[in-house]
Amino acid sequence: MEGKDVTFQLNETKDITCYSPVMVTTNGIWQSDNPFNYALPVFILQIILVVTVTRLFVFILKPVRQPRVIAEIMGGIVLGPSVLGRNKAFSEAVFPLRSVIITEAMANIGLLLFTFLVGVGMDTSSLKRIGRKAVTIAFAGMVLPFAIGGVFSFFFIKLTDNDKNKGAYIIFLGVVLSITAFPVLARILAELKLVNTEIGRVALSSAIINDMFSWVLLAISITMIEHEKPSLTSLMILLSSAAFVAFNIFAVRPMILWIIRNTPEGETFSDFHICMILAGVMISGFITDAIGTHSILGAFIFGLTIPNGPLGLALAERLEDFSSGLLLPLFFANSGLKTDLRLIKGINAWVILILLVVLSCVGKVVGTLAVAVTYQMSISEGAVLGLLMNTKGLVEVIVLNIGKDQKVLTEESFASMMIITVLMTGIIVPGISFIYKPSKGLISYKRRTIQMSKTDAEFRILGCIHTPRNVPTIINLLEASNPTKKSPICIYVVHLVELTGRTSAMLVVHNPTKSDHNGFNRTQAQTNHIINAFENYEQHADYISIQPLTAVSPYSTMHEDICNLARDKLVALIIIPFHKQQTVDGAMEATNTAFRNVNQNVLNYAPCSVGILVDRGLNGSNHLASDQLSHHVAVLFFGGPDDREALSYGWRMSEHPGINLTVMRFVSGEEVTHHSVHPNEPKELRVETDKDIEKQIDEKLIHWFRMSHVDDDSVTFVEKIVNNGEQTVAAIRSMDDVHDLFIVGRGQGMISPLTAGLTDWSECPELGAIGDFLASSDFAATASVLVVQQYVGAELEEDGFVTTPNNAMATNEEYVSQINHHSATRMGHNLCNTEHLSSQ
Repeated sequence: MEGKDVTFQLNETKDITCYSPVMVTTNGIWQSDNPFNYALPVFILQIILVVTVTRLFVFILKPVRQPRVIAEIMGGIVLGPSVLGRNKAFSEAVFPLRSVIITEAMANIGLLLFTFLVGVGMDTSSLKRIGRKAVTIAFAGMVLPFAIGGVFSFFFIKLTDNDKNKGAYIIFLGVVLSITAFPVLARILAELKLVNTEIGRVALSSAIINDMFSWVLLAISITMIEHEKPSLTSLMILLSSAAFVAFNIFAVRPMILWIIRNTPEGETFSDFHICMILAGVMISGFITDAIGTHSILGAFIFGLTIPNGPLGLALAERLEDFSSGLLLPLFFANSGLKTDLRLIKGINAWVILILLVVLSCVGKVVGTLAVAVTYQMSISEGAVLGLLMNTKGLVEVIVLNIGKDQKVLTEESFASMMIITVLMTGIIVPGISFIYKPSKGLISYKRRTIQMSKTDAEFRILGCIHTPRNVPTIINLLEASNPTKKSPICIYVVHLVELTGRTSAMLVVHNPTKSDHNGFNRTQAQTNHIINAFENYEQHADYISIQPLTAVSPYSTMHEDICNLARDKLVALIIIPFHKQQTVDGAMEATNTAFRNVNQNVLNYAPCSVGILVDRGLNGSNHLASDQLSHHVAVLFFGGPDDREALSYGWRMSEHPGINLTVMRFVSGEEVTHHSVHPNEPKELRVETDKDIEKQIDEKLIHWFRMSHVDDDSVTFVEKIVNNGEQTVAAIRSMDDVHDLFIVGRGQGMISPLTAGLTDWSECPELGAIGDFLASSDFAATASVLVVQQYVGAELEEDGFVTTPNNAMATNEEYVSQINHHSATRMGHNLCNTEHLSSQ
């Protein structure tokens, strides 16, 4: 029998396959050995095929944003008896019966490691913070689908002639229809960029409750399957499981905490500790399997004992790629290999199947919507929440595999339920995209700019930080922004961290009143340094509130997290660091080219104004007291929306007693000549264009600014007449080198002879012509640069605003009047301040 497997058929019910135990590795084709007769080559080939096909489906389904579990199951279905497996030669060569034991064993090891990581990633302390709304939504979304599953189970039992274990069968179908897969839901929310929204937070909180309850149902289902009637055996299983949980809580968790405490902050955990924990995963799986429950329950409970922090991330970094990327697809593919769609025969079976999917989805949506409306959520948000709660994944597939192994599910019912899982998860993203239109919220958000911000209201800023090096300049920029009692500043400080080896983006909100001793990740030392610096500044500064956050996401989608947070917090300005930093010799060196892509995407999609900060050290005074602050700020004004935004920011800074502001306005020599030659040109002979309206708004703003600073010695206004870019550069170079900060508009969409020739040598177009020059090594200065882009929105003809294709706003009389109102209000505020100071 050596070299081949032999199959015996006993009683026409079971197939027993025998093969030589030494047939593991081949001696090579040159010794006439067929690799397909040996276990290891066949297993390697299976891995290659499964990974290749599943990745292909991931690529195909990516445009419709389907979760990876769908691609993995569909890959298995294609390789299984439904498609390629129908070819007998293919199935016997690639997936022979003798390979089932090895494939199943490796797939279950991958499942064991993945469920362990699920337990590690689940923050049990968050259960204490989950509100009544999330708990109510979780249970309301389970009741109707479970009831529908119970009713339809009788139809499936009749169709499949499965009269055994009716109780377990009803629970199986109810579990598949009612529970929510937390890991898959987290991936979907991250892909849809809903993690930081109210819907995302409620969905995740509800999914945690739902997922925890699903594990309880899973344990009950396993017990019911293996022991149909309550007996002493079932009681022993229950008591043993409780003892295992208690041992993990009172013995294992203290040992894990001891390991964390004895590992110095910032250092990696020793290989010995990591190996001991991994051995603990296997031991836990062995114990729970031995006492009568499933091994994955042991791995999951063991994972829960490890707190969130650097240890959990270290384990995830070592295991996630191997388990999630290699072995777990094998488990899902195995489920697909067992799915034979040909067994679902007749139009009645497919009608009932589709009807079951529709009714269960509608039931979960209706149950969730009913509760959501009572909590003052809109109907669309409640419907989206209900769709999100239909997410299926790991637990459902595990339940189905256990049911099939224990003969509770027939081949047909197993295939039916696999299709149910795929369909229910597959309709989520398209359904949400159809119902939920978050972009509509931008209409009421159009006027989030510095220029339109009220002088007697809170000024909100979103400050992005890559490294602690950005902290001092951001802090000094904040102080220079003049926080007052009438107009305090609220800044959301976001530490941007690249997401590596993880499956979903995360946003961590730090509680300044509660220290996180466990840390968050390997960059926790940097994060703590940043948070401590801003908390120290907040304690010493007046009228400033700071909310520190850490955003973890891939650089390719980091801008979406920034923009969503800015929209959610209604900020007027996003400040992002430039991707270059100054070296010792004064040159500008790129730190990370990915930062540049983030900045460009933020400029394109931001829901408010954006400032790119070229950090050369805004030191001036490092003291935090306002009367000790001393900065020389220069605003370069050429005209247009971006320059008006830059002037508005400089205007706000000028109200600080420690700021000396210089505004240099550049005027074209041709315009001066034309005005002097034709001073009384009648307006009716000229056609008023968008450019004329822009100039009108510029003149209004400049007029109000000069009027409000007539007697202010700390403000200097200079007009420079230039004709080309060369003269503009010469005028900028002629300025005193005492300035700490230059503020300039990006000038997007503006074509001016004043900057002619500068764009030809521009290295960083995202800074504009003038900003690129100021940030280059050619400009011999140590001043920082803030390049501002004003937000004008993307809507056409909304509320009297008209937006041109080049993203420059063509305003009407209403907009001009608003400029006058805001400028007059600010001027009146300045006059009041002047009178108050003179009286003192």
